[in-house]
Amino acid sequence: MARTSSVWTRTGAALRARLLGFVFQSFQLLPSLNALENVMLPLELAGEAAAANRAASMLERVGLAERLRHYPKTLSGGEQQRVALARAFVTQPKLLLADEPTGNLDAATGAGVIDLMFELNAERGTTLLLVTHDEAIAGRCGRKIRLAAGRIDGEG
Repeated sequence: MARTSSVWTRTGAALRARLLGFVFQSFQLLPSLNALENVMLPLELAGEAAAANRAASMLERVGLAERLRHYPKTLSGGEQQRVALARAFVTQPKLLLADEPTGNLDAATGAGVIDLMFELNAERGTTLLLVTHDEAIAGRCGRKIRLAAGRIDGEG
């Protein structure tokens, strides 16, 4: 039974890695990796031969071409979230899950990050599942489902 469970776990992890991207409120960058290495990581785990080139191109797309070798602690919150966006989109996921992606950012920086996320989403044809308390951000989504006390409270 353990072998079957292990195979299922590896298969599920490989499927998640290929189909899903994640953007977290707190960025979840690895502090010991620079921006380029953080974006390369999911590509390397997938066995991508051109991981460095693809990651550098994605970082350029999010406006961080000059910050490739910078570590998370030397990046602003907005720059960290753009690295996180690059990491999430670089694998070309079918579904991107974003949990309060502007929650740790000031309003102006958050607006820029959200604009970028929606641009990348449209360019890549990714389905975006976004969790937010911000009505303005929710208003930009094609479909809204409101939750209250753990239950669906309405759709819009």
